[in-house]
Amino acid sequence: MIPATARTHPAFAYLRARRRRPASWSDRYTSVFVLLVAAAVLGHPVAEALAGLARQADPARLGPGLALVAAAYAGFLALARALGPVVLPAADASWLVTSPLPRRAVLGRTALLLLVAAVLAGAALGLTALWLFGAPGQLGVRLAAALVLGAAAGAGGMATAVLGQQSPAADTRLQLLIGGALSVAVLAAVLGAGPARRMLAAVAEAPASLGAAVAGVASVVAAFLVRRAWATLDRIPAHRILASSTRTARVTSAATTLDPGMLTWVAEDAHWRGRALRSRPWPRLVSRLGPASAPAWQEWLRVGRRPGRLAALLGAVALPAVCANATGGGLGPAAGLLLCGALTAAAMCTAGVRRDGGDPALARMLAVDGRAVMAARAVLPALVAAAWSALALGVLQAVGELPPGAWWALGPAAAPALAAGALRMARRRPVDHSMPVIDTPGGAVPTGPLLWAFTGVDLALAGSLPALAALASRPASVAPYLAAQAVTGAAVLAAYVLRSARGSRP
Repeated sequence: MIPATARTHPAFAYLRARRRRPASWSDRYTSVFVLLVAAAVLGHPVAEALAGLARQADPARLGPGLALVAAAYAGFLALARALGPVVLPAADASWLVTSPLPRRAVLGRTALLLLVAAVLAGAALGLTALWLFGAPGQLGVRLAAALVLGAAAGAGGMATAVLGQQSPAADTRLQLLIGGALSVAVLAAVLGAGPARRMLAAVAEAPASLGAAVAGVASVVAAFLVRRAWATLDRIPAHRILASSTRTARVTSAATTLDPGMLTWVAEDAHWRGRALRSRPWPRLVSRLGPASAPAWQEWLRVGRRPGRLAALLGAVALPAVCANATGGGLGPAAGLLLCGALTAAAMCTAGVRRDGGDPALARMLAVDGRAVMAARAVLPALVAAAWSALALGVLQAVGELPPGAWWALGPAAAPALAAGALRMARRRPVDHSMPVIDTPGGAVPTGPLLWAFTGVDLALAGSLPALAALASRPASVAPYLAAQAVTGAAVLAAYVLRSARGSRP
């Protein structure tokens, strides 16, 4: 709670008097009416969903489902760490944080909102975990334990993120917690793919009293962490709050203006700002390959200086196999996830292309042939996409989702097309909001954001059709599809490089 001395400060009284008008009876009536309508609409589906929890767990889906829940929790912690998590509006951050006002009183409202968001997100994860493990008996006790355990995990994780914003040592502990959640996801995927799934089945059949005890211990730990985070608000450095507030303002601006491309610049600037990089001599091979290799070598250096992203990319190779197991052996969602993962891996290596697209004049000052530079810059995305997709296909075949054969070779064969799609994505223009809106039975669809989202994806999808057809049909011999994919991928990349000109757009 905010101290009484802070609540009576004239500055806070002034802000409370002008932040919002007093609530009238019509405002209260509207709020109560909206809550009653929401309860009436959601009551029946929620009751049916809760009644469906009283069942035995499916052992085949325990491992993949638990892996997805753990990965979602790791993503929640990573998002909280990336956003701050303690942020303020731009006006408040610019003068309230640096003023002599009590820091805890200034940040108290934000801390309360973070706690509510963390509890809701954690409760949703707890319900998802209960849906996976089922409730063969004592549904009420298991439901309460799942809600308390999920809320405690969410509140404790958010409190750890707040502590990490104040201290580098606590931030290291938060990174270890994120790594632990990802390790649990990998372990659950491994246990669910083999005979060891009986261990997860034993967890699902544990008595409800054990789950209630674990939830009680977790709530005590979460309360301790929340109390420490509340006491830490006074000691968070002002420059960190200002930096996180500026970063969040940019993300909000990108969301409100429907310009997702700005998010990549926010992430890049947040990572490299304030870092001191050592200068190293370039390899002799780069100078021997000609001037076109110099811009491409900068991308190799940038990727090598971020080993954490490479480690996360390596851990994600198991996601298509986990998705295939979670969906009951269907390769449709797994193939889509495989394409998205490989395209993401290639897009991680195109920051230089995005920079040149934002400033074409700077690219023209290099006085280097645009096609040669584009060909040199396509090497790294193709190699990374080839390695990631080959490993992901190998994992799919190892868990029995693919028949015998050289399925892993489809990844390197499709890599040139994926690299062309990633380069096209990096060079696309900002969203054009002046384009017309299409009226569909499902509602109005703005064509500007739609075309922006499919730019680059269309090229990767068209160039990977033989590989996707092979994954959909799962033939006994993959050789014909492999040959067709190699020709198609190379043709797509060659056509894109030949079409590209110095400083041109896709």
